[in-house]
Amino acid sequence: MTANGVLQLVFYVVVLLALAKPLGAYMARVYEGRRIALDRVLGWLERLIYRLAGVRADEEMTWKTYAVTMLLFNLAGVLAVYALQRVQGVLPLNPAGLGAVSPSASPPTRTGRATAASPR
Repeated sequence: MTANGVLQLVFYVVVLLALAKPLGAYMARVYEGRRIALDRVLGWLERLIYRLAGVRADEEMTWKTYAVTMLLFNLAGVLAVYALQRVQGVLPLNPAGLGAVSPSASPPTRTGRATAASPR
């Protein structure tokens, strides 16, 4: 490993350790339902997103609702990755000029990413 790689790892660990306590305290306040400073700044946006999505913040999700929501979210992710792979050739910021992924290679690639399996 190069000196630059070691320096990056040390920097990462230092930043991670420095942020552990404040982020832990922030997450504890959020999970306990206490008010936080960001409520004043971004509360309106959170309420808007909840209203558009039909989420009620005071209502718990059942395991069945959670499972269906998770599956739908993963399906949306798989479809988004498929669309990106199919139009990759015409997207901007493609300096290598790579074309679109072929339809036969696209399903294993996108499902491998969605299931965190390594394609072989």
